[in-house]
Amino acid sequence: MPKQLRQKYLRWLMLVLGVSLVSVSGYAAWRHLFPVVASKGWGYQVFHADIPRVSALVRDAQGALFISQEFSDGKGTILKRATDGSLKTMLSGLSKPDGLALYDGGVAVGQEGGTFPVLLLRGDRTESLFGADDVEGLASDGHFLYAIEDKKLGRLLRFDPVSGEVVTLRDGLDEGEAITACADGRLYYTEKAKGWVKQWQATGEDTLVQAGLNAPGFLLCSADGLWITEDATHMARVLLLDPAGQLQVILNHMRAVQTIVASTDGSYLVAEQGRDRILELTRLPNGS
Repeated sequence: MPKQLRQKYLRWLMLVLGVSLVSVSGYAAWRHLFPVVASKGWGYQVFHADIPRVSALVRDAQGALFISQEFSDGKGTILKRATDGSLKTMLSGLSKPDGLALYDGGVAVGQEGGTFPVLLLRGDRTESLFGADDVEGLASDGHFLYAIEDKKLGRLLRFDPVSGEVVTLRDGLDEGEAITACADGRLYYTEKAKGWVKQWQATGEDTLVQAGLNAPGFLLCSADGLWITEDATHMARVLLLDPAGQLQVILNHMRAVQTIVASTDGSYLVAEQGRDRILELTRLPNGS
């Protein structure tokens, strides 16, 4: 190839590579910076910002909000947010606290960072309830406490506070993330690696409820239906499986969504770990 032609070809090749790199970096920046989008009929605002590694949320009867910070290696904490917005550290020295549930007059706390007991925080005192491995999600039906392990060959567990017995409801799960107990007795769980939600069955095979999800991370039963969040780094969503069985995208373009909890006024709080904040999700008047 003549030298002049070769130089021309190299300039063209460098131009193509440059355009490709700009396109890739531009797309990455777009995914990172694009704001959250709410579907028609819903709106959101920032409820509390600047909470690094925000993960699990739960409200007590007095309206205080308990918040976990999912740091590993004994650096995880449980915060309590008062109604005036102030934060207080209630528990520290945890390893990836990633599950909270109101239970037995206190707050049950799971730790995803290894073999640690599920704890009960009641006032300023803490006690161990039972041992487990890599507990991600917790839920209660008012009597039993349910826990799911986020690991290969993980288990779905049920703790009886009267007998102290821990029963394995399901084993061999592939990265179990979430568990929710509905008021009518239904029990749902997710397997993050499988991208699905299943309904636990006391007899027979568990029912596949929803598949094709992007790292489903949390579940919540409410009057609106079954809420599902996606714990994906980019393009995560908050989804609602309504009573008619229709899957709705309520929030999109999110980053590493964790817990969603209902408030008494019909709104919801959503922990968006990828942006270190908690959002308040509300229905807009007249569906506008």
